[in-house]
Amino acid sequence: MPDLKEIITRGEVSGALRIAAAQVRRNLPQFTYKCQNHSSINNFYPPCENEQWTCGFWPGEIWLAYEYSGDEIFKYAGFIQVESFLKRIENKTAVAHHDMGFLYSPSCVAAYKLTGNEAARRAALLAADQLIARFQPVGEFIQAWGELGAKDNYRYIIDCLMNLPLLFWASEESGDEKYREIALRHADTCLKYSIRPDGSTFHTVFMNPETGAFSRGETCQGYSDDSFWARGQAWAIYGAALCCRYTGDCKYIEIFKRVLSFFKERLPEDFVPYWDMIFTDGSGEPRDSSSAAIVICALLEMEKLSQYDDSTGLNEYASLAKAMLKSLVDNYSVKDPAKSNGLLLHGTYSKKSPYNTCTPEGVDECVSWGDYFYMEALMRLEFDCDWEPCW
Repeated sequence: MPDLKEIITRGEVSGALRIAAAQVRRNLPQFTYKCQNHSSINNFYPPCENEQWTCGFWPGEIWLAYEYSGDEIFKYAGFIQVESFLKRIENKTAVAHHDMGFLYSPSCVAAYKLTGNEAARRAALLAADQLIARFQPVGEFIQAWGELGAKDNYRYIIDCLMNLPLLFWASEESGDEKYREIALRHADTCLKYSIRPDGSTFHTVFMNPETGAFSRGETCQGYSDDSFWARGQAWAIYGAALCCRYTGDCKYIEIFKRVLSFFKERLPEDFVPYWDMIFTDGSGEPRDSSSAAIVICALLEMEKLSQYDDSTGLNEYASLAKAMLKSLVDNYSVKDPAKSNGLLLHGTYSKKSPYNTCTPEGVDECVSWGDYFYMEALMRLEFDCDWEPCW
């Protein structure tokens, strides 16, 4: 891991957060009644309909900006987005997949927590119902996409760990333990089979539809089946941290340490990974700034949860998070709105390789989740332990 030479100061956090909130406000005219595309084109997001799996991150930024500033215009725009998300889940528009947490935690759980809006609550609970409907008892996992039970799609992906907080929230909100039970069963299956002995992760895991046994690990978005897709590693790190928060079970701390250790060992000098961590400095490959933003949030989450395990020490997680965030603010953040309508440059959505099934798009661009988690990281440091995320 690179040396922790510089960490971000409180003043730098506040300044970066002001710039981010101003950019979100600047984007409202174009994106109040539309969503942002999953990634930018030449660093500018085009609008899209509320049909992509990534559409929840833009309203998530709106609610972060509202919480930060108190400006009522953000609440107005956020409620318009809530109406769109309620309509989407009621009409079952493009929801035949597992990404209900990515869609409904930033957009609707956040709205309900901040304002008590009943439409947001209804939408999020309906999304939780949609998510548990994809649970496969044979193998005990939430099927990622495709026809339920289809042999060629009997799989889950590492990303789904970040959809589980929607289920934990739904159990707390409804009093029905079925959501939590499914979340825990999926988490245990995922963390048992997705993590390799060295602490790296498979992107996707196929299960045997007849026996429920592990079949094989592959990639969709990493360079190859045996490489180290950066964003998948980041989802594992943050997912383990959130499982720890919701359960208090120390077994998730050990998993967190394993996947974080692998990630740290392969960080470049500026703390921002290449899109696949098989690549290193000098490779010429694009970065994925979004993976760094996700891991920063995970580190700050574990700082809050350090009472479960003080053997590593609070400052190790906090210092690494602050060093990574300083790199993002200094070298990757958007400071001139004439150059981009996003928040964080040099993300990678989907890069084609000789060994994956990717459609190449969003390479070396802003990506919507990168913007969201960058802003979440800033909020965590601005408000310290008093701040609660939507997850």
